[in-house]
Amino acid sequence: MELFLFFLFIFVAIPFVIAGLFREEIQATFERDPAATNFFEVLLLYPGLHALIFHRLAHRLYLWKVPFIPRYLSQMARGVTGIEIHPGAKIGKRCFIDHGMGVVIGETAELGDDVTLYQGVTLGGTGKERGKRHPTLGHNVVVGTGAKVLGNITIGDHTQIGANAVVIRDVPPYSTVVGVPGRVVKTAGKSFPGINLDHTNLPDPMAQALEKLQHEIDAIESHMKEWRKGIEK
Repeated sequence: MELFLFFLFIFVAIPFVIAGLFREEIQATFERDPAATNFFEVLLLYPGLHALIFHRLAHRLYLWKVPFIPRYLSQMARGVTGIEIHPGAKIGKRCFIDHGMGVVIGETAELGDDVTLYQGVTLGGTGKERGKRHPTLGHNVVVGTGAKVLGNITIGDHTQIGANAVVIRDVPPYSTVVGVPGRVVKTAGKSFPGINLDHTNLPDPMAQALEKLQHEIDAIESHMKEWRKGIEK
């Protein structure tokens, strides 16, 4: 009976200890995922949260220069969650990884507070150089499904990166990025209230330019028709 009560205490206490240590990440999950309905569901069934829990521990051991174990923890987390985060990566507060399958975060990547990553995102390098070779993301950055952010570049605060974009150059704050390679549409000086998670309805500069060109062609054709009618008269 005493043994049963001991294990019962452990299984009850551990979730509350984790909830206390990762309160901000759990709260971020409720704020950014409408499918999150209750505390135990988030704690037990959200791989993005599990990957962050593993990473916080692995990163601490990495900073203490403990050999082998940090990488082992990151690979174990990868096997369980499908999310690979190098223990050397620096991740700020209230990070949210939605679904997460296929997410890769490299060794020298740095993420600010309130970053949101969707499935299939890669924060990777572009070569075999040593030192800082992965991107730095500012605060309140949203990276859409399948997007790749590569190299030692900086993504400014409050930036949205559209689904499947490939970003290889610095991006200023308050921007949206779409396409391959990523094209920037800057919204300088505009502050988004809270975290804007709509990474699917982003403007496409190329499509807008083509549409403008088509309007000009239509206008020229209309003028030409009027001119021909005047000659025929």
